[in-house]
Amino acid sequence: MDFQVVVLAGGNSKSLTPLVSKDVPKPLLPVANHPVLYYVLHQLEESNLKDLIVVVEGEDAGLLVGAWISGTFVDRLHVEIAAVPEDIGTAGALRAISHYLTAKDILVVSGDLVSDVSPGAVAATHRRHDAVVTATLCCVPISGSSESGSSGGKDKTKKPGRYNIIGLDPRKQFLLHIATGAEIEKDTRLQKHLLHAVGQMEIRSDLMDAHMYAFKRSVLQEVLDRKDTFQSLKQDVVPYLVRSQLKSEAVLSGIRQAEEDGNEKVSFPNNQVMVSQILANASTPSFHELYSMDPDGSAQTRKTHKCCAYIASSSSYCVRLNSIQAFMDINRDVTGEADHLLSDNVIGPSPKLGTKTTVGPHCMLGEGSEMGDKCQVKRSVIGRHCRIGSHVKVVNSVVMNHVTIGDGCIIQGSVICSNVQLQERVVLKDCQVGAGFVVTAGSEYKGESLARKEK
Repeated sequence: MDFQVVVLAGGNSKSLTPLVSKDVPKPLLPVANHPVLYYVLHQLEESNLKDLIVVVEGEDAGLLVGAWISGTFVDRLHVEIAAVPEDIGTAGALRAISHYLTAKDILVVSGDLVSDVSPGAVAATHRRHDAVVTATLCCVPISGSSESGSSGGKDKTKKPGRYNIIGLDPRKQFLLHIATGAEIEKDTRLQKHLLHAVGQMEIRSDLMDAHMYAFKRSVLQEVLDRKDTFQSLKQDVVPYLVRSQLKSEAVLSGIRQAEEDGNEKVSFPNNQVMVSQILANASTPSFHELYSMDPDGSAQTRKTHKCCAYIASSSSYCVRLNSIQAFMDINRDVTGEADHLLSDNVIGPSPKLGTKTTVGPHCMLGEGSEMGDKCQVKRSVIGRHCRIGSHVKVVNSVVMNHVTIGDGCIIQGSVICSNVQLQERVVLKDCQVGAGFVVTAGSEYKGESLARKEK
């Protein structure tokens, strides 16, 4: 399959402070003791998509990520690391590496996606329909879209729910309308020429953009070149392609361009609305072909392109690590209900546990870690080579590598980054402790973000 794969891995995301650092950029944040980037690379390997360009923001982060990939996927994947400037957006990142793109089709995947959706299935759908873009859509998690996850710490301000408003054809093959991140309102505006062409549109607000796209390279590069202000694939490039898929080069007789560009106001009190009459059965040519023909059906006078949707099964796991809350949720899920994503044991080899120490279900204990007597670990991930004293409780938390925890500490709902030292009797609830920080004996914190100042 003539596909190039681009993994947009990111860099030092501000929304993940203090979890990310110069030594641990976002792609290397641990999910169940594997860097989050591992899950995307493993899925691509399973789909036999092994020639990859991994785009990392920043030269230093690129070196760290490249070294980890070389050690982990040696002789398994062929990976080129491309370092790009920070904060140029997903479209900007592709624009910066466009000279590397030579294949007919490009598969673009976010490096923070933890999912069991097959990239190979998305690529096959794209090729089958000869689409210019195929967007992967997943069901919004019950807890709400990860796109609106809390940033943790003191930021307890509730943000309004933000969803994707997506329009699909009756067979759920073609993407007809997408308003990404739009707040739910009483009505939305749909293009009139799309409604006239398709005859029926299903409006959905229960699907989220998984940030896995297949593009026709020639069209993608043309858009990136012509629309040099576009920064985001999700916010700019994909909606633009969807809006323009039925734009005509030669207007059919009797149909004015002004009518095509008009909007139709459609109200929808529920998640789904059927608009206009039902199309004919599934054997009918797609509305793209019908729309491009002369009125007598004899010739094609309009140039159209197809925007497709790959809708993952409702049972699929599909979450992006784009907030501290999402980081906590994914670590919990991958050691629990989504443990099929793990390829190794939950308990590392030869753990040293003291007497009357218990490690409950949905926990992970990394290689080389030691725990003293009468400790309790519940629904938590403990990293590698940690030293944990006696009478310690760790609940609903993530402890990264090389952490030292003194006797009598209580950690609940918190993230403890690598090389942190918690002295005796520290109590943390809903906190994040940045790499290398020392919490003095007897301290108690709730809802705090503790980190050393970057030099």
